[in-house]
Amino acid sequence: MSNGASTPGQQNAQSQPSANQLMERLLGQLRGNPLVAVMIGGAAFIAIVVALLMWARAPEYRVLYSNLSEADGGSIINELDSRGIPYRFSDGGQALLVPGGQVHNLRLQLAEQGLPRGGNVGFELMDSQAFGISQFAEQVNFQRGLEGELSRSIESLGPVSRARVHLAMARSSVFVRDREPAKASVVVTLQPGRVIGDGQVSAIVHMVSSSVPDLATEDVTVVDQNGRLLSMPSANGRGLDGTQLDYVAEVERSYQQRIENILTPILGQQSVRAQVAAQIDFSRREETSERYGPNQPPNEAAVRSRQSSLNFNAGDDLAAGIPGALSNTPPGAALSPINLTLGEDEDGDAEGDPAQAGETPLQAINNLRQDDVVNYEVDRSVEHIQHRLGRIERLSAAVVVDYREERDEDGVWQRVPLSDAEVAQLERLIRQAMGFSQARGDEIEVVNSPFTREPEEGELLEWWQSPEIHSLALTFGRYLLVALGILLGYLLILRPLIKRYTQQPVLTTATAGGPGSALQVRVGDDEQESAESDGSQTDRDVQPYTKPKRKRKSSAYEDHLAELRELAQEDPRMIAMIVRSWMNKE
Repeated sequence: MSNGASTPGQQNAQSQPSANQLMERLLGQLRGNPLVAVMIGGAAFIAIVVALLMWARAPEYRVLYSNLSEADGGSIINELDSRGIPYRFSDGGQALLVPGGQVHNLRLQLAEQGLPRGGNVGFELMDSQAFGISQFAEQVNFQRGLEGELSRSIESLGPVSRARVHLAMARSSVFVRDREPAKASVVVTLQPGRVIGDGQVSAIVHMVSSSVPDLATEDVTVVDQNGRLLSMPSANGRGLDGTQLDYVAEVERSYQQRIENILTPILGQQSVRAQVAAQIDFSRREETSERYGPNQPPNEAAVRSRQSSLNFNAGDDLAAGIPGALSNTPPGAALSPINLTLGEDEDGDAEGDPAQAGETPLQAINNLRQDDVVNYEVDRSVEHIQHRLGRIERLSAAVVVDYREERDEDGVWQRVPLSDAEVAQLERLIRQAMGFSQARGDEIEVVNSPFTREPEEGELLEWWQSPEIHSLALTFGRYLLVALGILLGYLLILRPLIKRYTQQPVLTTATAGGPGSALQVRVGDDEQESAESDGSQTDRDVQPYTKPKRKRKSSAYEDHLAELRELAQEDPRMIAMIVRSWMNKE
């Protein structure tokens, strides 16, 4: 078998080019066609421009909700997807961000649908109870609903992010010793950087105690997310809670503002400083007094009660004395006490004739007793006094007044002190403004002293320091950066590609032989240079290449050929561009 013979399969395999050959042909065609590179560069330039414009016009994202539960987060995301609103998550997924212009509208629209629910179950749990549920399960559901409603109410406070309430319901019993009161514990998670005041803690305690039967305020405990006890009965064991300290500060601030408000129109805004110290009595006292006054004269006294008693016993006719004949003799007839009148005449003799009566006066009046008791009303005064909580015991005010500014004879402003009469007048004004009480022991001290002039933080800012100017400059800088990026992309990418593949090289060859002959090759424009990726020379004007001086032993054609070979060795890229331009012409 001869070596020249080949099978049909081998001939087909030799006739079909491989994948590498096809790739090389395709790359060769792309390299040979300058429009492909220009199109690729133009597409890249347009993509960069579009990306920069989208970045410049991208909306500013703001927080819609933070620290959402998984159930609320899924419901809100589904609602945003149905509305076609873009959203994103912050680092760590702690906050849901939406475009800044739609934050308030979305919050109102989501709140209308009950989102976010906050993860707490309220009294709506009672709506889906099964028929025939046990009393224990019903009581548990009621307790869960009450805890959820209280948690929602506490979360509505500004500093509180989340809240959880635990209730121990009261247990009733027929025996008093077996009764157990209700107790409650509240765990609050505060917003980052926020604090909760003692007044707000007291409000939470009273709200929970008022919502649960048989729950006293002392049995409510409030704890924050750091485990710090907030519902303390007193502050640092001093017997003063936060509300009382706030009340003292408010009273002092009120009197301070009174003093400054009345002196500011006279002295100026920055020419008076006042401080007030108030002593407040927070003791709770009640007094009850009962006073009795002396009796008034009889003609003016009121009779409360009067009791009269008259007792008369006449001579007894019964036998008396030693038993015998004399003692058994009956007595004579005696006069009636009504008809008996005894008295004295003008001469002092007794009126009435005892002989006619048949008895002596002693025998006529045996026993007579008369009692008369009169009770008069006694003056009585009952006074019940309940002292006011937070009564001001004493006020002390210290006021410092700045010097007055006046012009001297030369017209220069100088600071001069106030006169004694002016200081006395200011002191009288302060007394009237703060309600000075000498009996209470109030004190006032007014001092006239020069102030140290320092720039205030609230001074009027310059126009270039205004936040509106900063925002406008930031927006303008963003668009300026986009324009600069477009300009740089055009100058560094698009324009060199266009220059490289659209302009043709011009070859100028001097045919005259001799030592002074020269070869000139010019590629592109005299004013433009395009850089290579490897840092090689750009398209430039090639200065005339002068043949080095040597002895001429050949013809002019050979000299030119040798010069071209040397030029090809020094700058092969330029020779390739010349050949390419010849091929494009064909």
